[in-house]
Amino acid sequence: MQSALLLRLLQLASPSLPIGAYTYSQGLESAIENRTVYDENSAYAWISESLSIIADFEAPIVWRLLNAFAERDAATVSHWTECFVAARDTTEFRAETIQMGYSLRKLAMDLKIADDSLQAILSLQSETPLPTAFACAAVALGVPREAALLGMLFSLVENQVLVCVKSVPLGQVSGQRLLLSLHPVVEEVAQRAQLLNDDELSNWAPGLSLLSMQHETQYSRVYRS
Repeated sequence: MQSALLLRLLQLASPSLPIGAYTYSQGLESAIENRTVYDENSAYAWISESLSIIADFEAPIVWRLLNAFAERDAATVSHWTECFVAARDTTEFRAETIQMGYSLRKLAMDLKIADDSLQAILSLQSETPLPTAFACAAVALGVPREAALLGMLFSLVENQVLVCVKSVPLGQVSGQRLLLSLHPVVEEVAQRAQLLNDDELSNWAPGLSLLSMQHETQYSRVYRS
């Protein structure tokens, strides 16, 4: 990848991106509360299992959105955007992706990185979840699609590791060791996401859905999901 495009991807996947990712745990806070996650090994098990769910649904949708934005295919963007929002099966998961998507969409507009055709496609969406906003921003910045998918997955994993470092808690070295050990899993997920057919997509994860619903009424919590 050209150095300029690599820098754009690093900025897009950075935890400093002002979209509020650090305020969400994606169900992990509930898992820590009930002692499902309590050390480095259990954190690895949780995050790798979460990635297997992402591999079957969110990542393939991001891949389809990247291709659709690159081809300026508004109908396909709308289809997969609606599918993703409809599949958010708890209040917190839905609010998370809509809030972060809205923030990233606004940031892309403020930075004026999207051309008129991309802006027109975004304007057709009644709601913009994070995968849609991310795919649009990646295409607008000219980031190669395979690299963009890896960047999205890495940012999700990094956020989960940061939650573990702060809330399990894990030490900084343990967090970095955990992140490094998850690199092969991220690569596998990215490869799988590009190969699945539409009828193979599935977000079936009842255990995660229950944890998310429990988090809505959790007595003491730091994160918004």
